[in-house]
Amino acid sequence: LCIIGPSGSGKSTLIRCINYLEKYDNSGEIIVNGNLVKKGRSLKNIRTEVGMVFQNFNLFPHLTILRNIMLGPMRATKISQNKAKNIAYDLLEKVGIKDQADKYPYQLSGGQQQRVAIARALAMKPKIILFDEPTSSLDPEMVSEVLDVIKSLANTGVTMIIVTHEMAFARQVADNIIFMDDGIIVESGTPKQIFDNSRVQRTQTFLKSILKE
Repeated sequence: LCIIGPSGSGKSTLIRCINYLEKYDNSGEIIVNGNLVKKGRSLKNIRTEVGMVFQNFNLFPHLTILRNIMLGPMRATKISQNKAKNIAYDLLEKVGIKDQADKYPYQLSGGQQQRVAIARALAMKPKIILFDEPTSSLDPEMVSEVLDVIKSLANTGVTMIIVTHEMAFARQVADNIIFMDDGIIVESGTPKQIFDNSRVQRTQTFLKSILKE
């Protein structure tokens, strides 16, 4: 699921509410795998099943790339250090940067750091991964390498909810698209419905303006 819309429309807030990084009011409910998202014991269960990849990577600067990925599984599931290390190496190979395992975040490019962040999210074996504009902090030449990793994940069966301004990517990868404006889900549908046959004037206006750029 890709979420598109103008800046400030509530896209990031929406996905941050899914794992309660943002509190939401009582006029609605968010349910993840049958669990109501709210403060309490169920929240811990939800967060073990919902990974998140942020705009600005949020890696621990004092830990190596390998340790950044190992930390979550070791703390959350109490697996051994050797098992966590094997998982981390496998995931770094999956995202194409196994050779960077012993470096620190500052030694990597932005694109490489974001791939580490994706590997870190995958280390928890989540059922859902939330991506909050994963390419917005990257130089243009690094965008494609991160999008390629996300495309490869699309074929693995994990559910992904992606806030993005990359319209071509959304059209190619998404099964469904939500268009948001002013905190409201204005329209939803398949990429073909949204891009080629949107029913709402606001969606059409947005797409015309952004696809011109």
